[in-house]
Amino acid sequence: MTETLKMALLQADLVWEDPQKNRENFTKKIEAISDDVDLIVLPEMFSTGFTMNAAEVAESMNGDTVTWMKTMAKNSGAAITGSLVIEENNKYYNRMLFVEPSGNFSQYDKRHTFTLVGEDKIYTAGTEKLIVNYKGWKICPLICYDLRFPVWARNTEDYDVLIYVANWPTPRVSAWDALLEARAIENMCYCIGVNRVGIDGVNSEYSGHSAVYDVLGKRLTGFDPNEEKTEIVTLEKRHISAYRNKLKFLQDRDSFTLN
Repeated sequence: MTETLKMALLQADLVWEDPQKNRENFTKKIEAISDDVDLIVLPEMFSTGFTMNAAEVAESMNGDTVTWMKTMAKNSGAAITGSLVIEENNKYYNRMLFVEPSGNFSQYDKRHTFTLVGEDKIYTAGTEKLIVNYKGWKICPLICYDLRFPVWARNTEDYDVLIYVANWPTPRVSAWDALLEARAIENMCYCIGVNRVGIDGVNSEYSGHSAVYDVLGKRLTGFDPNEEKTEIVTLEKRHISAYRNKLKFLQDRDSFTLN
């Protein structure tokens, strides 16, 4: 168990539907991290961009990108998380992997598929929430559109960190900013959002705004808009415990059943 969790957040442009090129780009970015970090966070669909052409780009769980994540985690000594397009049992998933240096991994399939662009017609929605136990930290990984649904993220498991990876477009980025802060406050946890930058293959524009918020909703670090950058941030367990013990807001939370 560690009292701190040091994270590297990679806000990056993505090459449209080109997994090999994206892996090469992220390899350079990860190898350039000089700090000893515990966890590296990549954007949603980091190997392709947010594409509905699942049949063209999907990989298996034994494919090149999953293998690359395992290799990079082993070589860097840090866990790596991000989502990619996976085909399994003749279905497509927007799947977020949490790969540890040991090679062990956990997976989360995006619960809320983005109906505005028809993601729900192509990708199968997940049904299970995931809590990863890593170095004594309880981490809840979620994906993009999940951010708009606070009931799904509600902290009934006493997790410490909520992570959203995204391709969240510029026209609605003010909602991204507001909802990340809200999720941190209402769940009394660190909330991390890692978004991409650039313009994708269907001319959607992304301006980043990746950020980290603490238990009180204070922004600890943020990226300049439209900038490719790696940001290092250290989370502290004592910050969570101090305010949860003092304010006790989670003890007053409502109980509910999710259908």
